[in-house]
This record gives sequence, C-alpha cells and structure tokens, in this order.
Amino acid sequence: MKIDVHFEPAAPLPDLTGSTVVVIDVLRATSSMVEALVNGAQGVYPAASTEEAIKLASSLGRDDTILCGEARGLMIEGFDLGNSPLEFSSENVAGKRLVMSTTNGTRVFFLVGDAVTVLACSFMNLSAVAVAAMESDSISVVCAGMEGLFSLDDAVCAGALVQRIRAAVEVDVELNDAAMGAVEMALTFRVNADFLASTSTGQHLVDIGLREDLNICAEIDRYSVVPEMDDRVIQLRAEPAGSSGSA
Repeated sequence: MKIDVHFEPAAPLPDLTGSTVVVIDVLRATSSMVEALVNGAQGVYPAASTEEAIKLASSLGRDDTILCGEARGLMIEGFDLGNSPLEFSSENVAGKRLVMSTTNGTRVFFLVGDAVTVLACSFMNLSAVAVAAMESDSISVVCAGMEGLFSLDDAVCAGALVQRIRAAVEVDVELNDAAMGAVEMALTFRVNADFLASTSTGQHLVDIGLREDLNICAEIDRYSVVPEMDDRVIQLRAEPAGSSGSA
C-alpha cells in the first residue's frame, strides 16, 4: 500500500487515475459537508467559484436548492447559508441540495476528478474515512490548505488519518515525505478547539467571531459516515446493514 499526502493543492498533483483521494478541509468545508449530509441534505455540489455556484443553483432549481459558502470566512452576499457547520441543521438542510463555494475546500474537488474514488474527510468522520480508504492500495490525501498554502489543521488531520490506516492494515505501507511529516505532526499536537484556534485559519475564524465553529470541527469521530463524490455530487455512502450513522 502507498499513501501520499499533499499539503498544498496549488502545487501540481500527480496522476491520480486509479487512486483513492481523500480531501481534507478541517476549517471548514469538509466538516460542514459532513454535518449537512448527516442532517439530511440530499447532496453537496461543490463549485469552483461564486459565479459558478450561482449558475449551478439556478440550473438545479431554487425550490429545493440552497446556496451556501464563504469568502474569507464570511457568508457570501446573496447566499442562503455560510460555511459554519452550526448552520447545517436538519431544519435548514434536510431534503435539500446544497451548492457550496468556499475559499479553499470546494475547489480541491475539481483538481482530483481523475481519481477512481474521492472521499471527504474531517476530524468529525476521521475513522470512518480511514476504513473506507483502506479498500485501495493507492491513497492520496489532499489538504485544502489556506489559499493554496500549507495549513497545520489539515496536515494534522491527514497525519491522524495515515496513522489509523497504517495501524489497521496488515501490509507494508509506503509513505511519501509529506505523509511521514504529517504523522509526526499528528503525534505532536493534541486536537481540540484551542489547537485549531492556534492555526492561521482558526485564528482568522476567531477574529471574525466564529470561534464556536472550532468546537464542532475538533470533535474527533463525531460521526461514522463517509461522504463520497460521484459525478460531481458528494453524498453519503450507503451504510452496511446494522450500522449506525452517528458515532
């Protein structure tokens, strides 16, 4: 098995054909996707830009489609919701299609379309994604970062994911340098809201009054669900019989 981690999506990615890709944007796109899907959203449609999101929502029909997302952390003018996991309650999203545009996370999904499988991961569904990713012997973990640059929160989540996979499989696991570094970071930092607040992205959220988001984004294995992108729509994988969707 081979696991590569990529810290900066702005850097060229390798050929992902045949690989399983795990996209991580702890603060906050993949965390919000998890919360929305658990609370009954039909699916999340990532958009590469605000303009594209508006066009896509219009084409889907606005009666059951919600425009959500942020620019520099704040809800985009004219959108229905921002990008706070706390906004994606069942009252707001159950039965709805979500078109989402964010500064970092949603754009990454357009860079990894050649992969055979694309999963959305956060601390909130870490172990479930680790189990799903283990079905492949070629895994690429792509961190959304912050405006194309390294983001510590995403790197620590990537390292924790690699740790879980490596501990569970009974085969040799080859890691690239970034994966090895991510594991060391995951061993160094204790994940909680204070840790997230110490990162560049987390500090920005604190500065704009969104500290409360960090509490939910830091909840490891809050849910046991696996969001997967198929034909540009992110939905929950069907659960095995007898399993539960919440941790």
